[in-house]
Amino acid sequence: MDFDSTLQTLGIKRYGGSSQSGTKDNSNLGKTEMDQSDFLTLMTAQLKNQDPFEPVDNTQMVAQMAQFSSLSGITEMNTTLKAISEKLAGTSLGDALGYVGKTVLTEGSSAYPRTSGGIAGAVALADNATDVSVTISDPNGKILKTMTLGAQDKGAVAFDWDGVTESGDPAGDGPFTVKVSARNADGTVGAAPLVWAPVSTVSMGADGQPRLTLPGIGQIGLSDVWQVG
Repeated sequence: MDFDSTLQTLGIKRYGGSSQSGTKDNSNLGKTEMDQSDFLTLMTAQLKNQDPFEPVDNTQMVAQMAQFSSLSGITEMNTTLKAISEKLAGTSLGDALGYVGKTVLTEGSSAYPRTSGGIAGAVALADNATDVSVTISDPNGKILKTMTLGAQDKGAVAFDWDGVTESGDPAGDGPFTVKVSARNADGTVGAAPLVWAPVSTVSMGADGQPRLTLPGIGQIGLSDVWQVG
């Protein structure tokens, strides 16, 4: 509520901020909102300076008090919500630290092989598909393996590659590039590759939310994690 408009509502004129002693009061200089102290001061002034033949209407005073009470309650609620938000942010960071050293399944096109060779991942389908395929290439873009997964329902469809190329040779140490495609009777189906990657570090993003750093992929949010290995 604006300070001057509140004075007018209460029927009190503002005389340049001067006190009765003639000394200028600068305590409210630059103030644009009222607090509880201001309200009580104004209400007291209103009661002291009211016309005894036309006293302040009780209904109006109750309405003013109710309005201020609501404003005070909202201010307290905002303070409480801010404290809760800060607490949750700290909890989220603590939870995110638990991801360090683990592997997560997330959207990405770059994958490193397992110790035993090959990679595992999934295809995220936006709709049911009659034909789903996964193509794996080496760092130079050479196609190493193409896997056909056939017809699949909407959602995440897992795949596993043993690390052997089409010619039967070991694929090497990677990193490998994963591309996926899907179709149905209506045409192309939205599809995205999901790969497993280790979480190396955790940091706080500019939005105040934890970010996980994955080799070959970069930073992702906790909501981008499909599964934890």
